[in-house]
Amino acid sequence: MLLIIIKNAEVYAPEYLGKKYVVIAGPVIEGVYDGLDIPEGFPGIELIDGEGKLLFPGFIDSHVHIIGGGGEGGFKTRTPEIQLSQLVSAGITTVVGCLGTDGVTRSIKTLLAKAYSLEEEGISSYIFTGSYQIPLVSITGKSSEDIILIEKVIGIGEIAVSDNRSSQPSYEEFIKVVAEARVAGLISGKAGVVNLHIGNGREGLEYLMKMLKDTDIPAAQVIPTHINRSRELLNKGVKYAELGGILDLTTSFDINHLEDTELRAAEALKILLDKGVNIEQIQFTSDGQGSLPIFDEKGAFKGFGIGSVKSLYEETKEAVLSYDVDLEKAIKVITSNVADHLKLKNKGRIKGEKDADLVLVDKETLEIRDVFAKGKAMMVDGRLLVKGTFEDRESF
Repeated sequence: MLLIIIKNAEVYAPEYLGKKYVVIAGPVIEGVYDGLDIPEGFPGIELIDGEGKLLFPGFIDSHVHIIGGGGEGGFKTRTPEIQLSQLVSAGITTVVGCLGTDGVTRSIKTLLAKAYSLEEEGISSYIFTGSYQIPLVSITGKSSEDIILIEKVIGIGEIAVSDNRSSQPSYEEFIKVVAEARVAGLISGKAGVVNLHIGNGREGLEYLMKMLKDTDIPAAQVIPTHINRSRELLNKGVKYAELGGILDLTTSFDINHLEDTELRAAEALKILLDKGVNIEQIQFTSDGQGSLPIFDEKGAFKGFGIGSVKSLYEETKEAVLSYDVDLEKAIKVITSNVADHLKLKNKGRIKGEKDADLVLVDKETLEIRDVFAKGKAMMVDGRLLVKGTFEDRESF
């Protein structure tokens, strides 16, 4: 078995460890060392010099419409499925797929098949069962059975509340879904979380606050996403976090036409930290392949764009470069925090026996240079080595 040794890179595990030697044995990290005596030309070892680079755990994006999303503007606004190269070039080595508004022409079975496809192509993949609507769509006929019996299903989502596109579920319907996910998670040893889409409606986080008041379900069982869609919602999120809740900030947006109250994820992260929210309770997701409205320079609606997984790290980097968030803290919101929230025990850290999912970036620019997924080089010096099965294939 070939050993890969990365030397001289400054390691963020995500905690800063300084310059280390990281040894990769097959799909896992064998260990992290202060130094190693490696004989020159020793067979079976590939030595990679990480001088001038920072080494991060592979990024985790837990909200991606991997088979496409959208459709709110008619059939022509259905967004395309994601390609492997989009994820790898963004440093994403673990992805969680979900459905959105459309749980009719998009199916959980297709979502699961795409997750298996991405796994075969080289990265780690999971899915949420369900869609915006309650009653839930599922594979087995019951969401709890999906979670318990299907390895890749780790929770329920993206359920929508406080949004005109939701099924307008009652609180009682909502809380039964959360309870179902929780028990299924306990039985299967998975997180059993509910990924909850929060729209810009009047209800905001009311269901979540009522859940904490009226039940014994812990706050971390539900992860509300799009919390940065308004300052008002972000402030409500602070109160939810004070009660133990996790906050998910969305990184995809039209930077040139943010709504008056909308916040980019980088700024929202800084605000939350300044308000005393524990960094361990915050995560970023991209909403990749979801549909986004696009406006012209005068602010007039021009059409739909597509959420980008590349924004996941771009906003993390922006938090460091423009909002003075400490790099060690910032990198947690796309690595160890997500792994902890979703109980992905082999992900999110550079440590012995963890999966060898690694990202090397330039120390000065923070640009992604190299990506390893389960010990395999997927990108080297900014050049993709692995693409999806049908990417760049000729048609006949």
